Amino acid sequence: MTASSMRRNKAARTNPRIVDTTGIWKVILASAIGTMIEWYDFYIYGSLATIIATQYFPKENPTAALLSTLAVFGAGFAARPFGAVFFGRVGDLVGRKYAFLVTLVIMGGATTLIGLLPGYATLGIAAPIILTLIRILQGLALGGEYGGAAVYVAEHAPDKQRGYYTSFIQITATLGLFVSLLVILIVRKTMSASAFSDWGWRIPFLLSILLVGISVYIRSKMKESPLFSRLKEEGKTSKEPMKDSLGNRANWKIILTVLFGAAAGQAVIWYTAQFYVNTWLKTALKIDAVTADSVVAVALLCGMPFFVVFGALSDRIGRKKIMMAGNLIGAIILYPVFLAIHAFAGAITPESKDAAGKVIPAVAAHPNVFMIGLLIWVLVLTVTMVYGPIAAFLVESFPAKIRYTSVSVPYHIGNGYFGGFLPLIATSIVASTGNIYAGLYFPIGVALLTFIVGMVLLKETKDISIHNE
Repeated sequence: MTASSMRRNKAARTNPRIVDTTGIWKVILASAIGTMIEWYDFYIYGSLATIIATQYFPKENPTAALLSTLAVFGAGFAARPFGAVFFGRVGDLVGRKYAFLVTLVIMGGATTLIGLLPGYATLGIAAPIILTLIRILQGLALGGEYGGAAVYVAEHAPDKQRGYYTSFIQITATLGLFVSLLVILIVRKTMSASAFSDWGWRIPFLLSILLVGISVYIRSKMKESPLFSRLKEEGKTSKEPMKDSLGNRANWKIILTVLFGAAAGQAVIWYTAQFYVNTWLKTALKIDAVTADSVVAVALLCGMPFFVVFGALSDRIGRKKIMMAGNLIGAIILYPVFLAIHAFAGAITPESKDAAGKVIPAVAAHPNVFMIGLLIWVLVLTVTMVYGPIAAFLVESFPAKIRYTSVSVPYHIGNGYFGGFLPLIATSIVASTGNIYAGLYFPIGVALLTFIVGMVLLKETKDISIHNE
């Protein structure tokens, strides 16, 4: 250790406003890898929804099977707030590191189970029931993961650069989705379409056990958050974090303001621009799965650096301005961008049969993949605006002794219910109305609601010091 780093360590111990950042990149790397893997595990299901629908539900009605698959997808999101409460309590009582180490193991085990679970043809109705239970387990794990990672990094970061450092955690959700699409594409390319649909789709799930093993090893070497350690040494941690967080009327006011003034809009923009659009390309526009996944993956990759751009910018001009602008811009452009994507998708070759009587599904004949990708990238930019600064904002909104619990609850209610059920809600609206754009009314309405609530009630937090608690 150098003399300068020793002086920083000593200063940090004696003055809580001074933060030792010598090892912060190790903290970010260890936190980000684990969180990315958890997002990969969670989203691999959604990325394979069209195939899972054929594996775990009756094939007679493809639309009903897809809706059932999306409902099970939503069940995982529904469980996230409960995981947030449970593991948030563990994180505020025992420590940040322990809580999100446990969640990682649970998530990896659950994902591997999906890869091993027999389908409807073998187990009958038991297959979707077990699948739902596994998804709920995944949701509980993810509910405890994100808050822990965000808080852990934020409590290592200096006050004036919190948006910048925590933005690397914000990349992990999109990165996890990108990696899930990339792994699927690679596996698809190694086998025939029929082999992938039959058994190859299980490989991305089974790979999780290897990824989780690596991350558990890395995280086991991490130390506890210095801020939490100091509070514990001084006896200032909460003895009853659930009561202090959820049994406190004043704190509930903050939770609800954060939920409707930040998290809800962020959730619908994230899931529309990065997830629902992928399903929409395949179902409404009949773009083949490989092309759709490739276009979305490239758009995500090109958009990811902007999480850091807007996270760092929020340290200078504020979290609220950027998040509210993202909500408003997202609400305004969603409909016209989807219209433009449809135009560039081109004509659809209708379903037909070959000489042997085999059905050839309808497919977009000549989609303009460059323009579709560019338009999706524009949508991803709105995601980076609402999502890049939100980790720092959430951490700054709550006191340290109940921070893990309080951060996790509004975030996972917003993303679990407003975001997680968005594909099901939007797809159901499209199916019932016959209007392929009708599913956009839900995210547009929620984003506008968040913009209004946020502008009126949300307070700027960038100048709050969390190291003086």
